[in-house]
Amino acid sequence: MPEAPGNAIPPPPPSDWAAVGWGGASPERAIGPVRLASGLVALIAATVLTIAWILVPSDDGLGTHRQLGMPPCNWIVAANMPCPTCGMTTAFSHAAHGDLPASFGTQPMGAVLAVVTAATVLVAGWTALTGSMLAPFLTGLFGRRLFWISIVMLLLAWGWKIMDHRGVF
Repeated sequence: MPEAPGNAIPPPPPSDWAAVGWGGASPERAIGPVRLASGLVALIAATVLTIAWILVPSDDGLGTHRQLGMPPCNWIVAANMPCPTCGMTTAFSHAAHGDLPASFGTQPMGAVLAVVTAATVLVAGWTALTGSMLAPFLTGLFGRRLFWISIVMLLLAWGWKIMDHRGVF
């Protein structure tokens, strides 16, 4: 196995992947409470996407949440600057309508989260219906590294949204 550059920790050899949660679906079957919880998670994620599909994405790239009776973003009102989550509802709505390029252009992190939400419907729904345990594979992906990558992605998406709001694009 080639050495990892710098101080990076090399990935485990394929024979050890299952031990760290990278081994794919577990041969064990989900029991009743796990299947019920998975079904609930799938239902909640599907509800979010259904609501996003019902909404009409705003042409301005933000403000779609107003269709849900929510107030305008205070950051836009007070400082004419989008907040870190401005455009998320619009991005979800574009994604739910199948327009991923518009979703990404509106709010890149919103597009990523919409795709993750759709994947959650599939994985949690699969576990609920079949009892197949995909969770051991997926939980191996979560940790500090993913947390910090998500924070950086959110900040980059916020920068994108600020530049878009100021007419740079």
